[in-house]
Amino acid sequence: MADDLGLWAVPVAMLGGAIRVSTPYIFVSLGECLTERSGRINLGLEGTLVLGAMGAYGISYLSGSPWLGVLVAMAAGAFLGGLHALLCGLPKVNDIAVGIALMLFGTGIAFFLGKPFVQPKAPNLPAIPLGWWIDQPELRAALEINPLFVVGILLSLALTWFLGRTRWGLILRAAGDSAEAVRAMGYSAQTMRFVATTAGGAMAGIGGAFLSLFYPGSWNEGLSSGQGLMAIALVIFARWQPIRCIWASLLFGAAGALGPSLQSVGVTWGYYLFGAAPYVLTLGIMIATCSPTRSLRGAPAELGVTR
Repeated sequence: MADDLGLWAVPVAMLGGAIRVSTPYIFVSLGECLTERSGRINLGLEGTLVLGAMGAYGISYLSGSPWLGVLVAMAAGAFLGGLHALLCGLPKVNDIAVGIALMLFGTGIAFFLGKPFVQPKAPNLPAIPLGWWIDQPELRAALEINPLFVVGILLSLALTWFLGRTRWGLILRAAGDSAEAVRAMGYSAQTMRFVATTAGGAMAGIGGAFLSLFYPGSWNEGLSSGQGLMAIALVIFARWQPIRCIWASLLFGAAGALGPSLQSVGVTWGYYLFGAAPYVLTLGIMIATCSPTRSLRGAPAELGVTR
């Protein structure tokens, strides 16, 4: 790529990498955004991501259908999300403690059940060739996107409409800001949080399916690399807005593609240093948002409240 495009290879590779790498961030951040808007924090999405990746890969390998694997990943994510919501609905149960426990449970069960699928090759999800009209094979490869990326974009628009324009979206936001107000309206805040957390878990499961069935398109124990946890920081950066989650996910995706992009133009030193860019970005975001006046802006008032 470097010989044909020169330094343009770096932004082209980062654009293609941003689209590919950002997709799991999109689904996990949208799921966490929906969960947190209801007043619940789910730190277990890292485990959900890994379990979804294993489930999707295993079912794709056994059935020959990657889309069936995506559905199973959704179901696995919904199960962990629903379990998180049920446990957190008990008196004096802390969201963060339950989330950490389910993160360990999800990764542990995925590693245990996924050992037979480390070596076999499962059918992967197809790609949409948006660069079919371009002669450069490198550009064509960079512009191949997965349908799940498009689904993620549409999902963010749907969530924005749901939260801002519908009655149930208003009730869900009210559950995140004041449980008493929701009860006064005749609804149950716990029910709204259960539905939101379950749906958020299902979205995170789709992100896991993308990891194992498209990019990088394999299953192993180090597949996630902490993307589920980084997506939670991403939601803070996006100020709990679904559309902003898309832009923040693309930013994280571009950061993740920085190392391979520089390598494509011959910059081989510091590859692992550049590979740490997403983690440095996460740390920078957490530092930048630690101000009391900035971190609370846009946050649901009942986020993580233990009763």
